Amino acid sequence: MPRVAFLGLGAIGTPMARHLAHPDLDLVVWNRTASRAAAFAAETGARVAATPAEAARGREVVITCLPVSRDVEGLLEGPDGLLATLPAGAVLVDCTSGDAATSRRIAERLASRGIAFLDAPVSGGVAGAEKGALTVMVGGDADTLERVRPVLARFGTRIVHCGGVGTGDALKAVNNALLGLALWGTAEGLAALEKAGVRADVALEVINASSGRSNASMNLFPERVLTRAFPRTFRLALLDKDVAIAADLCREVGVPAPLLELTAGLLREAHAALGEEADHVEAVRVVEQRAGQVIGGHAPQASAPRGAA
Repeated sequence: MPRVAFLGLGAIGTPMARHLAHPDLDLVVWNRTASRAAAFAAETGARVAATPAEAARGREVVITCLPVSRDVEGLLEGPDGLLATLPAGAVLVDCTSGDAATSRRIAERLASRGIAFLDAPVSGGVAGAEKGALTVMVGGDADTLERVRPVLARFGTRIVHCGGVGTGDALKAVNNALLGLALWGTAEGLAALEKAGVRADVALEVINASSGRSNASMNLFPERVLTRAFPRTFRLALLDKDVAIAADLCREVGVPAPLLELTAGLLREAHAALGEEADHVEAVRVVEQRAGQVIGGHAPQASAPRGAA
């Protein structure tokens, strides 16, 4: 097995890296917040690097999992950057939910140094990462994917080659745009049904046995909205970013996408209203405030989300 470095110990990166913390991979980790890396090392026995360059030294595979592609690009250059020590023949696997254009730039920069690149965003959330059951969408060279597949299989049960560099990013963005569309549309429909006298739990029983069902109606609403739990699993800020990437993609390839454009705008408004730490499902709160109806409740919301229009 290759020696591995993992950069980015966020909410989903930490459980992903935990599956790699085995002696056969000789895992080294780096994180901008050093205390988080130190805590991870204390838990798992992985080694901590002070800089990206130190993390990459002597590694055959470097995995990044950061908020946006620009963050990954920013780790490349300078004395502390990946290119200072990452050897020719190595592979950089970027699990960031990024944008295809930046991934292509990164791939070109690395190729000039004999380093391979795969964009490999993941789906399945924190729960999937903890179980090692993520779906990994991979863009790049198929042979390079086969070289690193045993590493990716530590945290992914479905590893799909999507095409050339950037295609993994594109697919992940569209997937999350469809999540946003279903989440918002289901919230509007259920709010209207509540006001028309149909309880949300009754409505979902029918919808989930009928053609209108989705992951949002089958899982997110019963488990998080009707219970008012709203656990913090995936930030609304990141869903906003992903849907904007999907809308940009549609414009780039010349596909009219009025629904995705509308969804991008609505989620941007919800993000502004609810702030940086809100979970993506909390976008429902903005729909409820506008409708004057709590979904799963039977009275108007007492107060509006911060900044909601």
